[in-house]
Amino acid sequence: MKPLAPLPLVTTVLSFDFDGTLHVPDETPPVPREFFELIRRLRGEHAISWGINTGRSLPLAVEGFQEGGFPFAPDWVVAREREIYYPKAVGGWAPHHEWNHACEKQLHALFKEARPLLDAVRRMIEEYTGAQWIAMDGEPAGAISRTEDEMDWIVHKMGPLVADEPRLGWQRNSIYLRFGHRNFHKGSCLSEVARHYDLGAPRCFAIGDSHNDLEMLDPAHARMLACPGNAVDEVKQQVAHRGGYVAEAQHGAGVIEALGHYFRFAKTPG
Repeated sequence: MKPLAPLPLVTTVLSFDFDGTLHVPDETPPVPREFFELIRRLRGEHAISWGINTGRSLPLAVEGFQEGGFPFAPDWVVAREREIYYPKAVGGWAPHHEWNHACEKQLHALFKEARPLLDAVRRMIEEYTGAQWIAMDGEPAGAISRTEDEMDWIVHKMGPLVADEPRLGWQRNSIYLRFGHRNFHKGSCLSEVARHYDLGAPRCFAIGDSHNDLEMLDPAHARMLACPGNAVDEVKQQVAHRGGYVAEAQHGAGVIEALGHYFRFAKTPG
């Protein structure tokens, strides 16, 4: 899978959340064919660069592209909500070495320094909930709750526990929570990708459906904000409050609807 031919000049960056926004595995096809037709058209008419901004790891993201029937690769991928990758001309993916290295270095240092706070969070989760604490390579990765209400409770209680460590952040998607560094998230990654093209937030479009998209759906990183009709209430409220577009259609159809709103004369093919 290779990307579309590179453009001599990119004028707009489009950022799409994957699971629940663009991609739904139970639908056939998982991603509407019309979406890719529209991307081709927008590329020609608006010189867009488009990318997937996801909580999946890069291998799982690529697996999703294959399952979704992507006819061409994105121009960039944000994986695990913090790592940036660009496609190689010969296939495969090249990391944004400077960004990814800085992210991992700062994250490891943070986890080491914030160990007492994270231990307190773990004790709270294990004592009062049935959520599962997740660790990778000896470091805290996050938690998986049994229900969304349980995760609501965890996030509510966790805030005061970690208030003294402003660098510590987390991304939540439904019952899943991942710890991270507040400098590295979907929003800051989008701004870094835009910087790669010498662009700023006014030339960025972002769409997502869940809590881990909130940092991307921020005028600091994108001025064209949207969510599909299936988005959680907090996302709909933030998008509407910030002057964005809340689509009526769900998932991929909602993505197409939102693109139609911002690129009015580039109507949906067919």
